[in-house]
Formats: sequence, structure tokens, C-alpha cells
Amino acid sequence: MSSKDAQSISKPKLSLSPLLKTVPRLRLALILPALVLLTALSCSRSPQNAADHSTIPVGFFGDLTGPTYNFGSSAKNGVLMAADEINLAGGINGHKLDVVIEDDKGSPEEAAAITGKLIERYKVVAVIGAGASGNSLAAAPKAQSAHVPLISPSSTNPAVTQAGDYIFRACFIDAFQGEVMARFAAKTLKVKRAAIMLDFNSPYSRGLTEFFEFSFTKLGGEIVAKQSYSQGDPDYRGQLSVIKAANPDVIYIPGYYGEVAIIAKQARQLGLLMPLLGADGWDAPELWELGGDALNGSYISNHYSADDPAERIQKFTHDYRQRYGNLTPDAHAALAYDALKFFAEAVARAGTTESSKLRDALAATKNFTGVTGIISMDGERNAVKPAVILKLEDGKYIYQETIQPETAPR
Repeated sequence: MSSKDAQSISKPKLSLSPLLKTVPRLRLALILPALVLLTALSCSRSPQNAADHSTIPVGFFGDLTGPTYNFGSSAKNGVLMAADEINLAGGINGHKLDVVIEDDKGSPEEAAAITGKLIERYKVVAVIGAGASGNSLAAAPKAQSAHVPLISPSSTNPAVTQAGDYIFRACFIDAFQGEVMARFAAKTLKVKRAAIMLDFNSPYSRGLTEFFEFSFTKLGGEIVAKQSYSQGDPDYRGQLSVIKAANPDVIYIPGYYGEVAIIAKQARQLGLLMPLLGADGWDAPELWELGGDALNGSYISNHYSADDPAERIQKFTHDYRQRYGNLTPDAHAALAYDALKFFAEAVARAGTTESSKLRDALAATKNFTGVTGIISMDGERNAVKPAVILKLEDGKYIYQETIQPETAPR
């Protein structure tokens, strides 16, 4: 059911837990202390009228100041835009969303700590976060033990949702994303020899490597070299020299944009002119600022294309640009937007924010029409949806093709 469909049906009266009827709702932090106090006092409700006027507290956390700050900033933009749209339309069965934002600083330890803070201090009924798989893996046990649904917008490592039945994601998983790029390399580019350059300390990078390697060799390809690095390394010439000696047709680099851009520049300087292949971790404006022309001729798998002519995508892109100073929404913005929207649709169907019933409604999500595709939850609470291949050329991500999943949701 789409969010539009959910709004058109007769809506049950939303049942908020008794605790939420009396706890003041805290607003976003960038307000003068006096205004925060006034807001908190004004949002206090007596037991008699709280049910009609309470807001629904939802937590969001992401990397807002750390090594992948663009991911967190984009996701925050997407969540706030979705929340405003929902609230302007009257909220969820008359109850408006109240988003509480925290910064995990790109740290798994911080992600775990602030998940506990969102649940214990702010009494959120669900958490949207994080971007990086490592941070979601750290946060998930906190949410699971508290029986509070956690929805990751963009953490693609399969282990994230294996933490428990209260953990969900709005994106496809690495098994599919790795397979997608392997299929594109073997069937569209028709290459036979691939090298891999992975971030050994990243669960995201290791997972993509595993699935790309499996799928590529299954399709008749050969992995001729595999080299590793760590996030923040300044020099990759040693690993790239080993790769150059292996003479690959392509190099698969399943990492994040900060390191990828430097690797691309150093690869071109060493005369490695073959296509570089990547994934959604490349999708950030800073990639082009750091890598420039060295990225031309590369390809990535991603969750959506802002150039897709579909009406829902063009409306989302237009509205986002209007709101955020003509900034084009990347996949992290679109995924976070979808995550909050399909959470809201599940609350509307459940008619309550009670944790077990909300969890069941999220797990039952089928054919939700999101910006990033039609979302259905499978038995592991992963989104079954298509991926797109984009070509990098002159600062742009140019749509190439859509690759559909081969399995249907259970």
C-alpha cells in the first residue's frame, strides 16, 4: 500500500502509549534555551486532552560531523522534508511527527550511545539511522533490546537486520548490490578480469567485495588481484601498483567517497585507465570535488537516479531543490525520505505506536511506492527493490540501466 493509498482510507484513531501523553516534546536543538523551555512547557498536556494533541516522537541519527558527514547531512535533509510534508498534511491520523536529531560523528560507539539516549531520554517510538553499516550494527542491539523499531535508510550490510526482529532497512542489501555490479561488468561491459580494492575495516566494503567476487566468478569472470586499505589512508600507490601488474579490465572499489576519490586520482596517475566500479558509498557531491576528472568513465550501483523521468521522482527532486538551495538530492536523502514515509504509512495501518503492533505493521509492508522504488519487506526485514547503474562523467551521474531483483519478497 502506498502512502497516498493510506491517506485515502478510513483511518483508525491513533493510540499513543500513556507515557507519550504526558512527556513534553523537545524540539530541534538550534533554538535559544528560553524558547526551548517555553516550547516544552507549551507542549505539556493534561491526561484528559493529551491523546488528541500529542506528537509522535521519532529519533534520527547520522554522521553529521564525521568522515562521511555528507551521508548524514543528506539523510537529515530527507527526513526533515518528509516530516514536514506529513505534518502539513495533518500528521498521522491527526498526530504530528516530532523529529529528534542526534549526530553519531561517524563513530559506532557514538551510534550505540545516542540510540540509547533517543530511546531512554526522548522516548521515541522509532529510530531512523544510520547511514554506514558499521554504525547501524552498533546501534541495532540497543533498539532491539528496547523493542523500538530501528529503520536504517542506507546500511546495506546483511548483518544489520540480523540483530533482531525490530531492525529494518529502506535499502537493498549488499548481496544484491554486489551481484548487480558483477552482472553489469560481465554482461554489459563484457569484461573478464577484475581487480578489487577494499576497505578492510569496513563491514560495508567487505560485504560488497564478497558478493561481487562470488557473482563475478559465477558469471565466468576472474578476480586477478585483491588489495586492501583503511579509511583515512593518504597513499594507495603501493596497492595500485600491484593491481596494475595484474592487468585487470576493471577495478572494483566498494568504499566511501573520501578514499575513493583519492584512489581514483592516484590510479590515473599510475596509468590505470580502465573503468572503476563502485557502489552507493560513492554518492556524494564531495566525490567530484576531491576526485575531479579522474572519476570519468566510472560506474556505480545506486538506489535511484535524480534524472529518472518518473513523476514521483521529479516531484521529489524539484521540492528538495526548492527547499535546499538548488541542491540535487543524492541517494541518502531519498532513502531517508522513504524510510520516514514508510514508517508513517505503517503507523497509519497499525493505528497505534505500541511497539509490537508497529513492528508487525512495518514487517508487513508490501508495494509501498517510494522515491527509490517499490518497497516490500522480505522475511529478514530487508527492502526488496531494484538498483540502478549510473555512469560518472564530467561531474554528473548519468543513468545507464535498471537491474531488478531476481527474487520476490516472502
